[in-house]
Amino acid sequence: MPTSLPTQPSAVSLPKYLQEDELTQECRELISSLPAETGWVVDHLYQYQGFWHTSRELQGVLACQKHFQAQDSDILLVTTPKAGTTWLKAITFAIVNRLRYVDNPCNHPLLTNNPHELVPFIELKLYVDNQVPDLTTLTSPRLFATHLPFVSLPASVKDSSSACKLVYLCRNPKDIFVSLWHFTNKLRPEEKGTNSLEETFDKFCRGVSLYGPFWDHILGYWKASMEKPDRVFFLKYEELKEQPSLRLKMLAEFLGCPFSPAEEANGLVDDILKLCSFDNLSNLEVNRNGKMSSGEGYNAFFRRGVVGDWMNYLTPEMVGRLDQIIEQKLHGFGLKF
Repeated sequence: MPTSLPTQPSAVSLPKYLQEDELTQECRELISSLPAETGWVVDHLYQYQGFWHTSRELQGVLACQKHFQAQDSDILLVTTPKAGTTWLKAITFAIVNRLRYVDNPCNHPLLTNNPHELVPFIELKLYVDNQVPDLTTLTSPRLFATHLPFVSLPASVKDSSSACKLVYLCRNPKDIFVSLWHFTNKLRPEEKGTNSLEETFDKFCRGVSLYGPFWDHILGYWKASMEKPDRVFFLKYEELKEQPSLRLKMLAEFLGCPFSPAEEANGLVDDILKLCSFDNLSNLEVNRNGKMSSGEGYNAFFRRGVVGDWMNYLTPEMVGRLDQIIEQKLHGFGLKF
C-alpha cells in the first residue's frame, strides 16, 4: 500500500544516503501513489516501473530519465547492487584510459580515487539531488554507470538509433543476496540494529530489494544482449573470476579498443588485472578511509569478492527456495548460473 514519507527531525545530521525528506514536489507526489515496503537501510522502498527504489534514488531516476542525453560514444556500465560493480568500474576505466598512463603507472587515478568517483552513477551521483550537470565537456568516450533496469533507462540510451554501448555484469543471485545483506547492514543506522538474514532473504525472494526483482533486472539486459549484441555486452561475474584475461580482452574488443599484440606481449592485460584486483584496491588508503559525498565509506564496497560465499550463510531450505525461483523466472531464456 502507498505510504506517506516519514518525518525525520534530525535529517540534517544524517548522511545523504539516509535522508528521505529532501525531495522535489514532483517526487513527493509520485511517491504518494506508489506501492511501498519496509526498506533494508532507510525506512521505505517504493516500486516504480516495476522495480524498488529508495526515495532519494527515485528522485535521481526521474531526473536522469528527463535530462540525460546519451552520445553515441558513451559507455554505460550496468549492474544490480553487489554484482561486482566496483570491480567492473575499475577494469573498464583502466581499459579505456590505458594509453594515458602506460608510461607513468604510478600516477594512475585508480591509486588515489575510488572507482565510484571515476565512473559516476547517473541516478545516484550526477542527477540524484535534482541537479542537471553539464556533461557535454567530458572527454569521449564518456564512462557512466547505473543500477537502472532496462525499462527505466533514459530514452536517449534505449533509442534504436543510439550507438552507445552497455556492459551488463550479473552474478549468482545467492552471492548477490549475501553480499547485499552484509552491505546494507553496514549502512544501517546503529540505533536500528541489523536486519536478520531470514527477514531480508524473504524480501529478496519476493523481489523487494534495491533495484529488484533481480530476475526481471537480469532478464531485461539478457534479452537486450540477444537482440543487440553489438550494443549490449552481457558478462557473468563468475566467468570474469575464472577467466579474467580472456574476459578482459573480450570486453576491450566490445568497447572498440582491443589490446594489440604488442600490448599483450608487454603484459598490459596482466598489469590491469593486478591494478584492479580486490587485494590491491581494498588496501589502498583512499578505499580504506575515504567516503562518498553521500556518506558511505568506501570500505563498505570491499568485503570478500569471492564466488560461492553463499554456502557459508544459506540453509538448504533457503537454497531450495532460491533455486526454484531462479528456475521458474529464467526458464526458457537460455540463461543459467
